[in-house]
Amino acid sequence: MVKKSYIFIFILIIITAVSLFFIHQTPDIKEIRLGASLPLSGINQNLGSEIVIGSSSYFNYINSKGGIDGKKIDFIHYDDKYEPEITQTNINKLIKKDRVFALFDFVGTPTVKKVLPIIEESKIPFIAPYTGASFLRNPNIENIVNLRSSYKEEIDALVGYLVKSRNLSKFSIFYQNDDYGQEGYIALLSALKKQGLSLQSEGTYKRNTLFIKQAIYDIKSNKPQAIILVGAYKPTARFIKKARQSSLKNAIFCPISFVNADALMNELKNKSKNIIFSQVVPSYNDNTKITKEYRKILNIYYPRHKPTLASFEAFLAAKVVVKALKNLNGDINRKDFLYSIKHLSENTLGSIKIHYKNSQLLNRVYISQFVDGKFKVLAIRP
Repeated sequence: MVKKSYIFIFILIIITAVSLFFIHQTPDIKEIRLGASLPLSGINQNLGSEIVIGSSSYFNYINSKGGIDGKKIDFIHYDDKYEPEITQTNINKLIKKDRVFALFDFVGTPTVKKVLPIIEESKIPFIAPYTGASFLRNPNIENIVNLRSSYKEEIDALVGYLVKSRNLSKFSIFYQNDDYGQEGYIALLSALKKQGLSLQSEGTYKRNTLFIKQAIYDIKSNKPQAIILVGAYKPTARFIKKARQSSLKNAIFCPISFVNADALMNELKNKSKNIIFSQVVPSYNDNTKITKEYRKILNIYYPRHKPTLASFEAFLAAKVVVKALKNLNGDINRKDFLYSIKHLSENTLGSIKIHYKNSQLLNRVYISQFVDGKFKVLAIRP
C-alpha cells in the first residue's frame, strides 16, 4: 500500500514538472499568438471592443505585409465581462490551450489583479494592460511591460492642474468600489496631500452596476469644486447626468483615462460642459504622422468605425509589440522579446516619445477637454 502511494506521488510530481515545463517554454513559432481577456459583453463592452479594434487593425495591416519574417500575428481574445473569475478562466485557457507567446491588451484593475499570481508564475510577457494600477509597476516582476502612465500620475496631473490653473481647493471623489476604485482613491489622497489639501467627501458604486444615487447624496453636502471620477463610462455618465440636476451642477467633473472618454461623451450626447479629462495618449485628431497612420489603417480595416482614444491607445500598443518583434535577431523567443520591447527607440511612435521606466513606456498625462467634437489638450504633464 505504501509502495503504491509512493508510485502515485512520483507520477504526480512528473506530471506537474512536465506541465510547468511546457508553461515556461516559448512555444514553437509558426505564428505569433497574442492573447487577451477583456470585456466584450456587459456594461463595459464598448471599451473591450475598442481595444480589440485598435490592436487588430494594426495586426491585420502587418499580416497583409507578410507578418514578422513570414510569421502572421494571431490575436486571440476572450470575453470576461469585466469579472475577475472569468478572467482567471480565460488566462488559463490562453496559456495552457492556446499556448500564446505573450499576454496582451488585458483590460481592468480588478481583473488583472485576480490573475497576477499566474502572470508572475508563468513568466510569459504581459504587455500593455489597459490599467494604470500600481501593482503592475513593480520592477521585481520583469515580464510585465505597461504602455500607459499610471493612475497615480494621472491624478497627480489632474489635481496639480486644477489647483494651479483653476485655483480650486475643494475635491471629492466618485469611484468604483473595488481594486480599481481604491487605486484612484489612494492616489487622490496622495495628490491632495502634496497640495496641502484634504478630501471633502466620497461616493462609490458597485462594479458592473449603475447604482449611483447614494454616491450623489454622499458627495453633494460638502459642495466640492471638483470631483475626480474613477469609474467605467456608463455609471460615470449617469453620475454626471444626475449630478447636473443637483447642487453639484457647477462642479468640474474629472474622469481619468479608464473611463473611455469617447463612449462617455456619446452617453452624454456630447454635452461636455465642466468636464476635464486626464488621458495617457494625445488626441487622435492631431495632425501628426502617427495619428494620420492610425486613422488611415483604422479606416482600411474598420471603415465604419470612428477613431477613439481607446482604440488609438491599443493601436500604439500593437505597433510597439510589432516593432519589438521586428528588432529581434534570430529566433523569436520571450526573453529576447522582453529585452527588445524595453529598449525600443524613443522615436518608435514618432511624436509620442517612449522611454521605459517605472515598468512603462509612456510617461506623460494629457489634460484635455472635449470641444466641438474633438479632444483639445489643455496641458501636458510632466
